Amino acid sequence: MSIVTFSEPGKAKRPYYNEEHLMFQDALRKFLEKEAAPYFEQWEEERLVPRSFWKKLGQNGFLCPAVSEEYGGGGGDFALSLVLSEETARIGAGLVGPGAHSNIIVPYLESFGTEEQKRKYLPGCVSGDIITAIAMTEPGTGSDLASITTTAIKDGNHYIINSQKTFITNGIHADLIIVACKTDLEANPPHKGISLLLVEKDTAGFSRGKKLQKVGMHAQDTAELIFEDVKVPVSNLLGQEGEGFKYLMSKLQQERIMAAFGAQIAAEEMLRLTVQYVKERQAFGKPISKFQNTQFKIAEMATEVQLGRTFLDELIMKHQRGEDIVTEVSMVKWWITDMARRISPECMQLHGGYGYMEEYPIARKYRDIAISPIFAGTNEIMKVIIAKNLGL
Repeated sequence: MSIVTFSEPGKAKRPYYNEEHLMFQDALRKFLEKEAAPYFEQWEEERLVPRSFWKKLGQNGFLCPAVSEEYGGGGGDFALSLVLSEETARIGAGLVGPGAHSNIIVPYLESFGTEEQKRKYLPGCVSGDIITAIAMTEPGTGSDLASITTTAIKDGNHYIINSQKTFITNGIHADLIIVACKTDLEANPPHKGISLLLVEKDTAGFSRGKKLQKVGMHAQDTAELIFEDVKVPVSNLLGQEGEGFKYLMSKLQQERIMAAFGAQIAAEEMLRLTVQYVKERQAFGKPISKFQNTQFKIAEMATEVQLGRTFLDELIMKHQRGEDIVTEVSMVKWWITDMARRISPECMQLHGGYGYMEEYPIARKYRDIAISPIFAGTNEIMKVIIAKNLGL
């Protein structure tokens, strides 16, 4: 079991990290301390992580570490992907893009792509020359994927796509977009008409709408994407026609583990910052850590954070073994993201007025964590899945 420590980031051992993972973690941490940490505030203000940073990640072997060596990757396991998400999350949630690209989007290509598609795109995904996005959400459709209205009508050897997508991570930078669309408008049930198509950024009719201004995660580019009679060859079909919904569902287990993992790291970081602050801050002649109220608040939060870590670590190991843990993943996603959001105001409160100042990291983390119970399927949807799988 991993014991969460709050003195120094990343010191706790993970049961799924071996020597190779720890070496990768150490190298990545040093890289980020040099190439990301000094510039992150600027990226937050500019609301964009520069492409040059993506290229540096790729050149140093940190992007898509689990992609097969055959396509230029490191051939690592899922735990190596977790290291990337853990270390970028410690810099700031606005640095989620490379993790989403490496651990959520590119796996669709590797799992369902043709050999031609893999050879065409995966090396660029690894090097940072190709940034990916996945376009599911629409202005009127979020968690209810079966109700998407994006159409892809077959016209000879092409599909004609019409749609507007929104809340798309990596939307501004994306060179390659996996688009969820309806190829069979008459399918019953409707989800059997969903397919996945690959759209390159220079395809005629494709455009980017506005870069969305979010409450938090400012450095992460999130955008609207517009498809107006976008014509793509049938060779851009990812997997089989009509199997898109099944593919999306098969990858949601990993995506939701990643969402819980990111929230867990955020919770640990918020608590670490707070413990450090209350030990240093003096009031009435002694550190505020010596007041019973402070101790009780910290003890309660530390218990919840440890519970989250223990549950999450167990599920990560089960996921690595290929077990079907949809119910448990739904549980860990809603509980940890809810816990992290719940402790964020408590941590800010213990910082006093300074916690409300942007120069203190807790302020940004308070803003950033607010989205976690919403993305990767809302927590309400997670509870619906749990109830259904319990036979209710």
